[in-house]
Amino acid sequence: MLPLLEVSGLTVGIKKDNKYLIAVNDVNFTVNKGEIVGLAGESGCGKTLTALSIPNLLPQAAKILNGEIIYNGRKLTSFDNKEMNGIRGKEITMIFQEVRQSLNPLIKTGTQITETLELNGDRDKDENRQKAYEILKLLGFDNPEKIFNAYPHQLSGGMCQRVMAAIAVITNPRLLLADEPSSSLDIESQERILSLLAKMNHDHEMSVLIISHDLSIIRQFCSRFLVMYAGKIVEEGLSKDFFSPLHPYTKALINAIPDKSKRGTKLENIPGKVPSIEDSFCGCPFAPRCKKAKSICLETFPAATINGSSRVYCHFPETGDIIE
Repeated sequence: MLPLLEVSGLTVGIKKDNKYLIAVNDVNFTVNKGEIVGLAGESGCGKTLTALSIPNLLPQAAKILNGEIIYNGRKLTSFDNKEMNGIRGKEITMIFQEVRQSLNPLIKTGTQITETLELNGDRDKDENRQKAYEILKLLGFDNPEKIFNAYPHQLSGGMCQRVMAAIAVITNPRLLLADEPSSSLDIESQERILSLLAKMNHDHEMSVLIISHDLSIIRQFCSRFLVMYAGKIVEEGLSKDFFSPLHPYTKALINAIPDKSKRGTKLENIPGKVPSIEDSFCGCPFAPRCKKAKSICLETFPAATINGSSRVYCHFPETGDIIE
């Protein structure tokens, strides 16, 4: 069976001084029908640009320089804006990270939730309103009518995030791109959003690409994971193997997670910072921060090493021991 989404050789540049700086570099991955895939990595690694490339919603300064994005057998990278409008909001939807910038402050939230339904031909306003109420109830709103008639500025950030989730799923999309859908939320709001996505995945086989800094979400919520660093995928595998990392970067991310078992001990941190897109390198981009790096790491980007269901791009991969 062909994957629902196939990203091949994706390279995205950001224009500066009449040239493009590479922000996403030769990225390859798939998302199957009914699958939830997690994408992890520090801020500035290119995760959001990767997601925005799929529905062609890149900012003006960014451009796909190379690669293909094939969705349901169709090459999206060859679609014009009119063709993309037939897919965006109906078959492919997105929960954006900057929720306050994504909601129109002058339009009631209910209108924004049902607008996509109307644009896709569902003209029955009463029926659309009832669909919105049902989604809002699933998201934990006891009084959905009040939320439906409120303006975004009358809601908290967590409420707005849940409204954005309602907008994204109300059309029963085939593919949802969720960019930090539960960040900066209280535990209850996080659980409501993730439970809704899980329900949509189970009931409608909705595929999900979820970007999250919360590695526990990647492990528990997703079937497969991708780890991105400096615009490149450095490790991928089954989520059950996430805490048996092969790449030193993945291991460092996991070791930096606060945990009850680490109480009273100093948390590990990753020295240095993610390189800027203005920095040039020939080898592994993580090498300057890696304790295991040798000269070859600075000179050549490693080929893939396959270990069972995992794939890692590292000259000296970890053993895959479980991190408790």
